[in-house]
Parts: sequence; C-alpha cells; structure tokens
Amino acid sequence: MIYLDNSATTKPCPEAVAAMTKALTENWGNPSALYEFGIDTARALRTARHQVAAAMGAEPDRVFFTSGGTEADNWAVFGTVKRLGKRGRHIITTAIEHHAILNCMKELEAQGYDVTYLQPDSLGRVTLDALKAALRKDTILVSIMMVNNEVGSVMPIAQMAKLTHKLCPDAIFHTDAVQGFLKVPFAAKTLGADLISVSSHKVHGPKGCGALYVSPRLKSFPPLLLGGGQESGLRSGTEGTPAIFGFAAACNTVSATYKEDSLREKAMIAGLVEKLEQLEGVTVNGAHEAPHVLSIAIPGVPTQNSINLLQDAGICVSAGSACAKGHRSHVLTAMCLPPETIDASFRISLCRNTTEEELDVLYHVIRDQVLPRAR
Repeated sequence: MIYLDNSATTKPCPEAVAAMTKALTENWGNPSALYEFGIDTARALRTARHQVAAAMGAEPDRVFFTSGGTEADNWAVFGTVKRLGKRGRHIITTAIEHHAILNCMKELEAQGYDVTYLQPDSLGRVTLDALKAALRKDTILVSIMMVNNEVGSVMPIAQMAKLTHKLCPDAIFHTDAVQGFLKVPFAAKTLGADLISVSSHKVHGPKGCGALYVSPRLKSFPPLLLGGGQESGLRSGTEGTPAIFGFAAACNTVSATYKEDSLREKAMIAGLVEKLEQLEGVTVNGAHEAPHVLSIAIPGVPTQNSINLLQDAGICVSAGSACAKGHRSHVLTAMCLPPETIDASFRISLCRNTTEEELDVLYHVIRDQVLPRAR
C-alpha cells in the first residue's frame, strides 16, 4: 500500500507505540493517586507535557491535553465566548476553516452572534487586508487556521495576531494549527496567538489526543470540563495517559527531524507538481505552500472515480477533508473554482515516511490509468 492521506491521519511511529504499550502494561497508575505507583505516572505525565510543549515552543504549564483537535477548537471558541460574550458579539473566521470551527460558528450564529467569514483568493489564501477590514470594536474572537487542510495554503498567523491585538486589544486570537504543527515552523511563545490547537494523530501519534495552548496573556480561561481538577482544573477527568504518552513520544521523535523532513516533503511535492503540470488535463489547485499537502483535479473524472482507480493500484488519497465525507468541498467552493474542477479534485498528502518512489508510482498511475478516463 502507498499511503498518501497523511492529512487525514498518520501512522503512529514506533516510539509512540512503545510509549503507549508501556503505559498500558507497566505505568498504568492513576496520576492523581497519592501512593508511589500513581506518583510515578504523574511524573511521566509531567515529562510528557514538557515534551509536547517543547515541540510547540510553549511554556509547559500553558499546554492542556484534550481528546484531539476538534475538542481543542471547540474549547477555544466556546471558552472565548464564555469569557468575552458580554463585551461584544462579533467573531471573525474564514470560509475555509475545518468544520470543527465552522460548525461552532453556526451554533453561535443561532445564538445571535455576528460571524464574519473572510473569503480566500483563488489560491486559498486569506490576506491581512481582509482581516483588517473586518475587525470591529465589538470583535471578541478571531479564529484563523494556520494551514488549510485541503490545499495547503499557509496563513500569516503572526501578522494576523499582531494586527488583531493592535486594533482590538481585548479580542482573543485563536489558530487551528492541526495541519501546521511540526510542518511549518512556529513557536507558541512568540507567535502571538492566544490559543493554539494541535492534534496527536497528525504527527505520528495516536488518535484520541490533542492539546490547547493557552497564552499567559489570558492568565485564566474558562474550563472545558468540571470534575476532579485535572489539567489545572480546566479539563477534569482522569488523564488518558496511554494516548498522552504516545503523543509526547511522537512529538519528541518528529520534532528532532521535522525541519529536514519538511524540506524533503516540499521538494517532493514540487517535483510532482512539475511533472503533473506537463500532463494535459491535470489541474493543480491552490497554493500548496505547506510541505505536505497537494490538491489536484482531473476534470472529466469524478473524484470518487479517481480515488477508486488509485485504490485499485494500491494508493490511498482523499477527496479532501476526511471529516466532511459526501459533501462538495467548501474550501474549493470558497476559492471560486469551476464546478467541473471541484467535482474532480482529490488531495495528496505526504509525511516523513513518504518516498520519491511512491510519488513516482502515483504519477504513472495518474498518467496511465486515471487521466485516460477523461478523454
């Protein structure tokens, strides 16, 4: 199998599997317990938090574990509204966010909040000027993704956060960094975002774990879950240590080489694009600025047909976001691409394990088996 759907999920690295196995078979105590067995687990949990924080460039005491990116996004949005809802009712996001954000916005609109959806250009980019024009005195939250999960456009998050804080000092800036974490360089301490969401299974860790970074600027933030006071009282419930330890091990492993891995992935994407653009009938969608995401279309061949043909050749790709099956891409629609392009598009996404040979096989299958179906 040639797996090229890494934006949906990545294969857990051996280090993550080993850490989880140890947590399930040896270090399985409750970290809230007061005897040595539990205290040992608490120490391991503290180490894991430091490892994830180091990979994020964050202060360890500002990283709070969640069940994944969706939960972190929901907490960021609804926590901000709970904190600042009396100061204003205006929120800014983009039309190309993940549904973990967009569906939160729909819920808030139903409650009477005014949501502005910034529109991308034809490459999937959202500009600083668009954000500046949308900011208002009653803006309480700006939520803009770091890397688009379908077309790989990279947003100027540092500049956007700075602009937001300059024009709306009381507003909170959140970024969904699920596709940017350990793919494009950033440090939470210096990025300027107040809230940052990340996910384990996008960086070769297990599913079921993620984190929300809460900047010291906020000092306090409304809790997500009430209970026994875990995660500094912000997300109560016994910590899912196997997943957390796996996440931390993955962060520790991937962060050691992610800059080199990203450069290699970016070069492979560029090489593939160069070859695909020479084929009549293949369209490259979007900016593909992130090192690991490429969207292409073969007008005349419906998306599912392309996926099936590639699957028959042992290649896994995606129709777009794996979290929005069965719907026309809202990202490509917002980019105003022609319907015949949108309905023929699919996503190729790489990881640190992807090889040149695998992309070469992909290219030949597209050229020899998929593209002829459009003629």
